[in-house]
Amino acid sequence: MPVYNKLVRDLIPEVIQKDGKKCTTCVLAPEEHLGEIKLKMQEEALEFKEATEQKDAIEELADVLELVHAALDVYNVSYQELERVRLAKKEKRGGFSDGIYLVEVEDD
Repeated sequence: MPVYNKLVRDLIPEVIQKDGKKCTTCVLAPEEHLGEIKLKMQEEALEFKEATEQKDAIEELADVLELVHAALDVYNVSYQELERVRLAKKEKRGGFSDGIYLVEVEDD
């Protein structure tokens, strides 16, 4: 029997049961949930990095975004508040759309 010990999407236990299999799950406390969200986000970001097809990359980005929403729920922060913070940072320091790659900075 495979052991996973990882955060999965909410409907995965139902999918497993519909397949005629049994699984064991538990509901994490908020602090544990946040830690697992962070681990899962790393996993999904790596899968995004390794994606070679646009369709696969978009799927991984969707997973990352779903994890962002889950983290916001744990923090009790709205997506609108996150967007406000994002826009404030973008106004102050810019975004990442232009593809600027910093090579080096000379020290005086």
